[in-house]
Amino acid sequence: MIPPLTDAEFHEISEYIHSNYGVNLRKKRQLIEGRLGIYVWSLGFGSYHDYFMYAMKDPLRREFSNLISRLTTNHSFFMREKEHFEFYRDQVLPWVDAELGDSDLRVWSAGCSSGQEPYTLSIVTLEYYSNNGNSTRSSLADISGGGDSVAPPVADTVILASDISEEALIRARRGVYPASELDALPEAWRGAWFERVGEGCYRVSDALRANVAFKRSNLLDAFGARKPFHLIMCRNVMIYFDNETKNRVVNRFYDALRPGGYLLIGHSESLSPGASGFDYIRPSIYRKPL
Repeated sequence: MIPPLTDAEFHEISEYIHSNYGVNLRKKRQLIEGRLGIYVWSLGFGSYHDYFMYAMKDPLRREFSNLISRLTTNHSFFMREKEHFEFYRDQVLPWVDAELGDSDLRVWSAGCSSGQEPYTLSIVTLEYYSNNGNSTRSSLADISGGGDSVAPPVADTVILASDISEEALIRARRGVYPASELDALPEAWRGAWFERVGEGCYRVSDALRANVAFKRSNLLDAFGARKPFHLIMCRNVMIYFDNETKNRVVNRFYDALRPGGYLLIGHSESLSPGASGFDYIRPSIYRKPL
């Protein structure tokens, strides 16, 4: 029988997640029960507290990573809020290419989930520079700040993708998606950037994969990028933060961007007026002053 979530257990779990990861679950009791209940019961635990203690005491932190993934991972898909990718293609990349003359492009997909967002960014980037007779070069160590979760530097790596969930990153690194998830992509993209690997499944090409670096990262932790970013995408993530946490993360994004760099958030999100130094460009799009 699925154990009931007591008030004390709800407080214990929600407060820990908020204090350490910024995710506000204080009004998400049903979410915790829905995402953990059957799982806790299937492992043989008689209470959420017993399972929480088990996850906390796991010396390898694998079970705790699983817990975080269950409570924080969001649904993602290719070309979500496609206007952002069009803005990146039509405004951000020309600015980097023409005004800055900067071939060392740095983009951060913060809260990348299972990888659809950074891979879409990678396609747009490679298509843009291919059409404009250019190529991009960037050291993976420069954009990620190093760390043992990042692969060695490779040529043409420009997209850093981070998430709090190791399980989500495993799926993202694998880069295998059902054919139905590719329906939103142009047919030419599906043929050029994906290969069939089984019945109804497709994997991103090696060229596309080489352009993306994945890193596990908590947005509340300091991020040691060695060079500033031209663009940060953090979409439909901060809706789970309270205002104090959200402003803290936004200010870190501000510091991580170069002057003139852009921050793109979800269409249902907005920045509090006066809470940061960003200039408002249009709904969900902000820019650090030059």
